[in-house]
Parts: sequence; structure tokens; C-alpha cells
Amino acid sequence: MKRILAVCLLMLAVLPIATTSEAARVRVVRHPRRTTVVVHRGFPIRRTLPHVYVRAPRVAFRVAPRVFLPPVVFGAAVVATLPAPEVRLWREAEVLDREDDWTEFTLNVDRRGSKLLLEVDKGPAEISFAEVVFENGEAQVVDFSDRPHRQGVYSLLDFKDGRKVDHVRIVAKAAGASTEIALHLLA
Repeated sequence: MKRILAVCLLMLAVLPIATTSEAARVRVVRHPRRTTVVVHRGFPIRRTLPHVYVRAPRVAFRVAPRVFLPPVVFGAAVVATLPAPEVRLWREAEVLDREDDWTEFTLNVDRRGSKLLLEVDKGPAEISFAEVVFENGEAQVVDFSDRPHRQGVYSLLDFKDGRKVDHVRIVAKAAGASTEIALHLLA
């Protein structure tokens, strides 16, 4: 009887210590080092670009920018609704959190289309620029001037000749707690 009582008292004394030690664990999140945005010779934006966290592309892209076309200033042309799914050839998205601040990410397109749409979802976003690189090495930079944009679908770039887009590099940050930036390539 005394042994059972001693074991019970020992268990009562040890159990609270185990839960306290578990509660004291701290989760440490390590972000990659912040760096300046790397641009190639001829990059058309001349202002100071923000320091960013660079997210590695999911797939290595095949084409590096060779020649920059004249920059396009983003006009914030809102698209009322997304086109039908059969018109959308490709979609990819990236989720940004406020703690990440300015982030550079690359979306691998590797498809031929005629128009790119930009969708800001789950919160507003500030966007610096988008660099659209085509299969022949030409790059079209769309300048957002670091302005905030509300949730919605916007026309990013129109190329009626049906060009093949290799990848799109975007520098942006969440203006709210978090946001999702998606690109849609249309037929």
C-alpha cells in the first residue's frame, strides 16, 4: 500500500514538470538572409529597389533575360471576373505573410498564351514589379511603383501574338496579415 501511494505521489510530482517543459519550447523560424534585388544590365527601372527575401524557384527556369523591352507602367485595369476555365491555360500562386516583408519569387510558366492576369487574393498586396521573360530572352518589366493593390483580378500584360512565356519574377509584400498572388495565362 505504501509503495502504491509513493508511486502515485511520484507520478503527480513528475507529470506537471513534463508539461511545463513542453510548454517552454520556443519555435524558431529562420528566414533566409535579406538581400538587394539582382537585376541584369539594361533593367528599365531606375529607382532604388527594396531589400527582399528571395524564394528559390520550384523549377529552374530555362531562359535568362537577354534584352529588356521598354517598361510598362501598371494601369490597374480590373477584370470583372476570371475567364472560363477552358480559356485559362495555366495558374500558379504564391502566399506572402506580413512577417516576410518584401519577397522575390519566380513562377515557372513554360507555356504559350496571349494574356497574363494577376490575381491578388486573401488580402491586399504591395507590388514593386513583375518581370515577364519570354522564350527568346526578351523581358517585359511591368512597374507597379511599390503601390498597394486591393484584392481583385487585374490585367497584367497583353501579347496578342501568342508568345511563349518562360517565367515571371515578382517582387511584392503582403499589405495585410497575408495575401496570395496568382498568375493566370490565357489562351
